[in-house]
Amino acid sequence: MSNLKKITNVSLAIAFIYILSGCAYFETGKIQNVGFLIDTSIDDSAWSEKGYIGLLEIEEEFDVQVYYEENVDTKAEINGAVAEFVQDGVNLIFGHSNMYGSYFMEIAELYPDVHFVYFNGGNYAENVTSLNFSSHAMGFFAGMAAGEMTATNSVGIIAAHLWQPEIEGFFEGVKYQNPQAVIEFNYINDWHNTDIAVSMYEDMRQKEVDVFYPIGDMFSESIIEMAEEDGLYAIGYISDQLELAPDTVLTSTIQHVDKLYEESAKQFDEANLEGAVMSFDFKDGYISLGQFNDEVPESFQNELEAHVENYMETGLLPHEK
Repeated sequence: MSNLKKITNVSLAIAFIYILSGCAYFETGKIQNVGFLIDTSIDDSAWSEKGYIGLLEIEEEFDVQVYYEENVDTKAEINGAVAEFVQDGVNLIFGHSNMYGSYFMEIAELYPDVHFVYFNGGNYAENVTSLNFSSHAMGFFAGMAAGEMTATNSVGIIAAHLWQPEIEGFFEGVKYQNPQAVIEFNYINDWHNTDIAVSMYEDMRQKEVDVFYPIGDMFSESIIEMAEEDGLYAIGYISDQLELAPDTVLTSTIQHVDKLYEESAKQFDEANLEGAVMSFDFKDGYISLGQFNDEVPESFQNELEAHVENYMETGLLPHEK
């Protein structure tokens, strides 16, 4: 039976009461309990689910209690959740979004024996760590697959935000594999707006796009399902989505966030988790390509896998050699 506990919000005053009481019962460098904050629901997306799976894996491996709070996205909610986590003996807290970085930086000094971890940001402190996926290369390899498999020489990428490194990588990969291909691109400026993503899909379909790369885990499944209905191709994102639509998904670009959670917990338990901005790529084992659709020629599968292997060894993408 899981020890997961969903907490309720409390005042930041609890934190000061805790600090002033002198109840410093943390054992430095060893996990006692683990907390998990997420700005959506756990079952909203593949990204959310993978974070939750990582939490469960930590619970099992380290025999600790783990606590979580969903839909936490304001300063007051974060302060209250962290305060109650600490009351429950939590000394490792994961914030499952880049939005938590600035908030963790504000309160980290209040909890010197607690380590805060969040994703995809540039802020860090002695007890604040940012974990980042280097996603340019995964975009490149997705672009190669799209450029190879398009029959209309028109492919599309639908992004959540303009800053995503996958975008530039996708453009480079498509042009490397198929210089004649036209790339349609649009972005939502939001992780969650599936309706806008669907509208962008329809616009691209009218322009004869026949391979789509939706790089937002909240809407990738919807785009894949629409591509399946229209007899078109798509590339999965965050998780291996081949089983979702076996005739549609060419391959997937996977981020193994659950494994990264477990490794971060291990480093913390061994007193080796640095307060730093850390980046992870294919060579680190936290990004990979998923299974291939049977429609993808075996010769191209081998070619793509060889390029991935070479990138892991040299750090150079095919067009950089």
